[in-house]
Amino acid sequence: MKVILLQDVKNVGKMDQIVDVSDGYATNFLLPRKLAVRHNAESQSALDRKHANIQKQIEEDKQIAIQNKDKLNNITLEFTAKAAPDGRMIGSISYKQIEDELKNKFNIIIDKRKFIDKYPVNAFGTTKLKIELFKEVVGVVNVHVSVGK
Repeated sequence: MKVILLQDVKNVGKMDQIVDVSDGYATNFLLPRKLAVRHNAESQSALDRKHANIQKQIEEDKQIAIQNKDKLNNITLEFTAKAAPDGRMIGSISYKQIEDELKNKFNIIIDKRKFIDKYPVNAFGTTKLKIELFKEVVGVVNVHVSVGK
């Protein structure tokens, strides 16, 4: 019997996959536990609609990422930090601080784990950080750190 899996089933297949299983396994295990549905024209069209919606959502996310990339190129985030007697910066600016600043001031939501450059911002001046906004969409944000009290 052909079924469409609604969840990942160990040793059978992944979610949304069409698999051929024995009739007894399907009727006694997969169908009652709502792990699968019978493969027919109606379930196939529902699966196709689901894939179309997912593809549409991916395209929308990519467009948002491209818009955010354009916004990020024009943004310079300003931070202040204390200076040591020899002129070096005390501490560093964390990715979490940068994420919060982008969210609060510019309404751009970025996950701090998406930063490509993994070095800390621990020097005065301007630092350019690369952020992977979407697959193959990389934005650059400028972070300027000045001496504060």
